[in-house]
Amino acid sequence: MSRTTSARAGETRSGWLFVTPVVVILGLFLVAPILMAFWVSLSDWAGRGSPLSGAVTFVGGQNYTDLLGQDSLARSDFATSIRNNFYYVLLVVPLQTVLALGLALLLNQRRLKGLSFFRTSYYFPTVTSSVAIGSVFLFLFAGSGSVNALLKLVGVSGPNWFADPRGLLHLLLGAVGVGNGDEQGPAALTDHGFLSLSWWDWLAGPSVAMITIIALVIWVSAGAYMLMFLAALQNIPAEVFEAAAIDGASTWRRTVSVTIPLLRPTLFTVLTLGLIGTWQVFDQIYVMSKGNPSKTTLTPAYLAYDSSINQGAWGQGTAISFVLFAIILVMTGIQSWILRDRDKPRRRLGRAQRGGAGTGGDVGGYLATAGRQQR
Repeated sequence: MSRTTSARAGETRSGWLFVTPVVVILGLFLVAPILMAFWVSLSDWAGRGSPLSGAVTFVGGQNYTDLLGQDSLARSDFATSIRNNFYYVLLVVPLQTVLALGLALLLNQRRLKGLSFFRTSYYFPTVTSSVAIGSVFLFLFAGSGSVNALLKLVGVSGPNWFADPRGLLHLLLGAVGVGNGDEQGPAALTDHGFLSLSWWDWLAGPSVAMITIIALVIWVSAGAYMLMFLAALQNIPAEVFEAAAIDGASTWRRTVSVTIPLLRPTLFTVLTLGLIGTWQVFDQIYVMSKGNPSKTTLTPAYLAYDSSINQGAWGQGTAISFVLFAIILVMTGIQSWILRDRDKPRRRLGRAQRGGAGTGGDVGGYLATAGRQQR
């Protein structure tokens, strides 16, 4: 064996020696629990004793069939939780992203006084206990709370927020004569459905109670994403904006055509984190509603907890978790495809045609150069 080969073998052994503790820790605390949970989802384990004991029966995909196949209460509850969470994601992700980006653009102004105060103020809800904030919102949105008191001052009778199961879309459709509010919809929508819910139920929209939780989450989470956008904004070269200003671009045009394209990587990160986090919402539901009223704030994460802890159906609870994991993977993949960089092949072709020549001195050149720096 040559000296070079011996040295490489020694480096390989040293590398594995350093990596082994991490591999063991990840296997013990990450891979093993996932495999154990998957086994539980294929069994009838009730939470007593070891899931590997002989008393536990292997049921195969029965827990998944109960959720997705057979017409049962379990499938109805799961479909309801998916519907609720879908509207939750549909409202929270775009609204918190727009709010965070707007705050970041506002706080990126160097002439604004008190920047440190505003940054701390907007970020403070993020580091505050969700239990504490949820409890405060329960008082604010109580039937006799501050929100309804303010609405009463302007002549509006506020609802009993956390006891109102009516869907927002049902209320809007009822106002224009489609259906009878939340009670009865058109026969074409009530006679057919998907996963034990009629199409009319799927079109309910977020309930009044869920709207309150959505408002809380947007207010809490926007601060963290604001800091991410702010860090990305401060990393954009000043020459980009100077070139755009010289070309006569207005503030709005610079924001739309220069700033936002350069924030694409950060925007992708924010949307991905927001999508994953909103599909996993649990603590606000647990503190504020526990899925009520009438299961209109029930989410898959809380349903998995309720099935496992309260009902003792650990197999069904873990099956819900794995289905939720699959949903998150699919949604994240779709989002990645939608937000993919469609201009990348054209930029490569352009560089090849120019023989590696640099970009010009106009705004497009600065934008391309800064975009490569951001990525």
